[in-house]
Amino acid sequence: MGKDKNPRRVAENEAMAKTRMLRTSPQKLNLVAAMIRGKKVDRALNDLTFSKRRIAGDVKKCLQSAIANAENNHGLDVDELVVAEAFVGKNLVMKRGRPRGRGRFGKIMKPFSELTIKVRQVEEA
Repeated sequence: MGKDKNPRRVAENEAMAKTRMLRTSPQKLNLVAAMIRGKKVDRALNDLTFSKRRIAGDVKKCLQSAIANAENNHGLDVDELVVAEAFVGKNLVMKRGRPRGRGRFGKIMKPFSELTIKVRQVEEA
């Protein structure tokens, strides 16, 4: 007599991972996300490992989570996974400030972002 099971948010051959509250601006995070879009996951992991950007480590952690979700929760083959989507959203902005000359106040915005990565299993053609 219970409730019906929730439908899946992604297709049968996809898995997803989401990271919230990443301490960087969405614009900077999108540069790293664009670097891995459409690539095979092993190539994307290598690119993130050797990237000089500070946030690349957090993006790598999110990608590894998506791969683990695909393997453990959905039974997908890791060798055939491709980064189907990697998109960035805004989160909260901490507003800080600094006193400036002549009684003014300089605004300092400290933005947070969130990242969603979807991996898809594609068969080799």
